[in-house]
Amino acid sequence: MDFVVLIVVLVIALALFFDFTNGFHDTANAMATPIATGALKPKTAVGLAAILNLIGALLSTEVSKTVSGGIINEDRIGGDLFPSLIFAGLIGAICWNMLTWLLGLPSSSSHALFGGLIGATMVGIGFTAVNVGGVLSKIVLPAILSPLTAGIIAFVATKVAYGVTRRYDKKPSGRDGFRWGQILTSSLVALAHGTNDAQKTMGVITLVLIAVGWQSSADHDPQMWVVLACAFTIALGTYMGGWRIIHTLGKGLTQVRPAQGFAAESSTAATILASSALGFALSTTQVASGSVIGSGMGRRGSTVKWSMAGKIVLGWLVTLPAAGLIGALAAIFVVLLGNIGLVIDFIAATAIVLGLYLYSKRDSGEPDEALSHDVADAGFAVDVDTDLPPTPRQARAQERRRAERLNLDGDSGKEES
Repeated sequence: MDFVVLIVVLVIALALFFDFTNGFHDTANAMATPIATGALKPKTAVGLAAILNLIGALLSTEVSKTVSGGIINEDRIGGDLFPSLIFAGLIGAICWNMLTWLLGLPSSSSHALFGGLIGATMVGIGFTAVNVGGVLSKIVLPAILSPLTAGIIAFVATKVAYGVTRRYDKKPSGRDGFRWGQILTSSLVALAHGTNDAQKTMGVITLVLIAVGWQSSADHDPQMWVVLACAFTIALGTYMGGWRIIHTLGKGLTQVRPAQGFAAESSTAATILASSALGFALSTTQVASGSVIGSGMGRRGSTVKWSMAGKIVLGWLVTLPAAGLIGALAAIFVVLLGNIGLVIDFIAATAIVLGLYLYSKRDSGEPDEALSHDVADAGFAVDVDTDLPPTPRQARAQERRRAERLNLDGDSGKEES
């Protein structure tokens, strides 16, 4: 087999494995809050997310063009070296994804991918091969604005939701409305995730095909077989369910109630869908985390676990450079040792991924651990008290009646005396 064909096959296989890790790593973005509140049973939730990720991946290819024509100046890279550098970059993304999954840290798979590619490219070619303007406008700026935007929208939406439905949030009669609302909005998030994240792998594969001359450099649209392969792979990964990260987003940041979860999912879906239409390769993880934090701040009596929020933000900040560093280290072997370096990279990456997976089996996350503390049954929204506290208006009315009874008792005592 020709070496070029072999390296292309290896890169495509590695890209699809990254797509798989993206699926189970980012399942939490869509299904953490409906699982936490019990709006959906855990296995049902990840199954629904898998189907919608598959559909979403087939709807649009705008984001794939950002990857294949937005962050790397592929015309400055030789066709012989470029596939090997992409191979090294994917190793950086996969290793970082596996590490953050093990830690239960909802970091960005997108930024891990971009960081790995940028780090490998800088080692192999130099800084000039990186499209700085594209990185700033398509990656860095959305990374700053998207979680803030989603958090603000979720905060306002939660305030509005509780202003209208505060009395019914815990009522059994209000369960179905909140439950179906959460199912609808979480489904939109899963669909939006497919329109955004699966396309990044499509873009990587398209980059390789362009580099080796199997696709025109003037055409950055992914081929149909690429679209189908990436769509089914991310769906399979999603169905596996990343319970560690689902646990963190669903109950590690704040105790999520149904109306609160509805607001968080709505803001997440709106932000991701809008960015996909504009071709922004944002992080769905950052958007989902920002929404959960915003909704936690918006519900009266709710507390945000800021120590966990700080760890998540730290993960956001280090993901791009950390994945870039791993990708750069892998690229050094490729540049210095050529084909032998590829073999060394492959063996090292396989050992790291396998080691992290085996270590995770010592304390594997279970689906039921993602349920919020006040959920009694995964088929219902929340476990509620039968005696609800009175609303302020009801409390004032009760106080007036109590005062009237005391006055009547006092008047009766005076008449008897």
